[in-house]
Amino acid sequence: MVDAQDVRRVALALPHTVEVPSDGFDFRVADKGFVWSYPERTPGRPRVLRLDIAVLFVGDEAEKQALLLGEPDLFFTTSGYDGLPLVMLRLAEVDLDRLTELVTDAWRMRAPEALLSDLEDAGT
Repeated sequence: MVDAQDVRRVALALPHTVEVPSDGFDFRVADKGFVWSYPERTPGRPRVLRLDIAVLFVGDEAEKQALLLGEPDLFFTTSGYDGLPLVMLRLAEVDLDRLTELVTDAWRMRAPEALLSDLEDAGT
C-alpha cells in the first residue's frame, strides 16, 4: 500500500521532474504530465482531488486496455478518459516497487528522447 507522499518521492526522484502547484499532486517532465491526483467530477458538485488515486499516462490504448483487463483491482477508468492514454491507479492496492515501475514508465513515455539518457545515468 502506498500513498500520495510515495507518489511524490518516486516522481521527484526522476530527472527533470517538476511538481506543479496543486491541492493534490501533479508531476511533469518537459511540460508533459505523467502522473497526477485524480480530479473526481460528480455532476452538480465541485471537483474533488482524490489523493488515494493517481492518474498515469500509459502511452496508448492497447497498453491502457491491457492494464484495465489484466489488473482490474489496481486500475480503472471513467468515461471522461475515453480515448485518452490514461488510467487511474488505486494507491491502496499497489506496493512501492510496482508504483516505482509505473511512474517511471509514465515518465519515459512523456520525456523527450534527449532526456532519456539522464534516467539511465540516475540508475533508475
